Amino acid sequence: MLLHPTSLPGPWGIGKIGEEARRFVRWLGEAGGQWWQVLPLGPTGYGDSPYQSFSAFAGNPYLIDPEWIFAQGWLPREELPPFPGDRVDYGRVYAWTWPFLRRAHDGFQGRATPSAHRAFKEFREREAAWLEDYALFMALKERFGARPWGEWPEELRSRQPEALEAAQRAMEADVSFHAWTQWLFFQAWEELRTYAAERGVGIIGDIPIFVAYDSADVWAHPTYFHLDGEGRPTVVAGVPPDYFSPTGQRWGNPLYRWDVLEAEGFKWWIERIRQALRTCDLLRIDHFRGFQAYWEIPASEPTAVRGHWVNAPGGKLFRAVLQALGRAPILAEDLGVITPEVEALRDEFAFPGMKVLQFAFDGAAHNPHLPHNFPLDRPVVVYTGTHDNDTARGWYEKASPQERGFVHGYLACWGIGTSSEADFPWAWVELAMASRAALAMVPLQDLLGLSSRARMNTPAQPQGNWAWRMEEGSVTMDLAHRVRILAERHRRIARFDGVSRGTILGP
Repeated sequence: MLLHPTSLPGPWGIGKIGEEARRFVRWLGEAGGQWWQVLPLGPTGYGDSPYQSFSAFAGNPYLIDPEWIFAQGWLPREELPPFPGDRVDYGRVYAWTWPFLRRAHDGFQGRATPSAHRAFKEFREREAAWLEDYALFMALKERFGARPWGEWPEELRSRQPEALEAAQRAMEADVSFHAWTQWLFFQAWEELRTYAAERGVGIIGDIPIFVAYDSADVWAHPTYFHLDGEGRPTVVAGVPPDYFSPTGQRWGNPLYRWDVLEAEGFKWWIERIRQALRTCDLLRIDHFRGFQAYWEIPASEPTAVRGHWVNAPGGKLFRAVLQALGRAPILAEDLGVITPEVEALRDEFAFPGMKVLQFAFDGAAHNPHLPHNFPLDRPVVVYTGTHDNDTARGWYEKASPQERGFVHGYLACWGIGTSSEADFPWAWVELAMASRAALAMVPLQDLLGLSSRARMNTPAQPQGNWAWRMEEGSVTMDLAHRVRILAERHRRIARFDGVSRGTILGP
């Protein structure tokens, strides 16, 4: 199942990694599910995208469950704020969460046990390589009214040592607070991951290829990116015109100076992947094709049309990663403009790729996303749709008569029937399960048969994304049993043992 934690139900305005997450894990186990896929877990900023985080290493404090804090005795239970239940109102979440966490931190300082204080101190020392830069970055953002680091005073923007030391001394209380929120997040996430593994459910994580410009990563390591003398990007990331947009997508992320990263043995990337694998059992790398060649757009261009392809040293990078980390359980998001060179890079390291049913029905019998064309010599993961796609029902409602006819004829060849728009998503779920893909991945919205209103993200649309939440009580035991019957029919029940850690997808 594909479901970001922010989409879990609950009273706090956004999904939390507490009891609601554990309840979903229990439900998924009842449904026979082996894997729960999430989106990137980093702290989000303007635009609310988990793919544009303030840090490639940190966790999102929005996900910390207030009930966990109340249980520690650091704060008395507070009155529930008036949040909407069906969508995330990120403005309200921001306005409530940070003052709440500040109060909780004050309570921790005055009421926490000596062992809790020691545990936080040990966490801060152990994670100092990324944590101190992140915590100071967040403290400075608060000090300067949330402005991007490129608009800070020059001595801080350029990280002059004396200015950094003075800021660290003057803002130690704020720096410590932001480090403490990370201690809370990683405690809670590790508890959830252990809880899931004990119930036969593995976590599939997600790591974006690029990082946000306004992030601790770019501020702390400017030499790793194409920036000018003022710290502004000279070229940015995106993709050329494609399925989602006739002008392409100008993401705006600064591009890597791969020569600098390679000269340092790719140590930053190795540590980034090491950190990501602390949070999951299988890691999906977003925009995998960018490790072979990426679309470079001049920063002055308003769209992605005038970009061009630039080669990247993906082979050298992944050889260094595997040498440092061993057989890393990685899933390649090999969608978009895929060339033989991209396929060769993926196959060199035996990374499983992806297929998406929403891309399959363009009328071409040799379309690689049609299940009968899935490869026999390497594993793939099939999705009814990803977080960037419409829901299955939304896709069907907008499909042309030709597409609908093709779909119905194709489903009939597999012995799968469908009688209505509302029933169509289940037919696609069954097609995914009936295929020879190593894993069949289903967004929860498709199991619930939801319309386009439940879409998680519309690429190239800057506002209104990432907000969908499931309604309380949506995932019933009847639904779990229906899923399990379908999974058993297609022999897709196999317990995640917590040891294989992704080798289920091995060659």
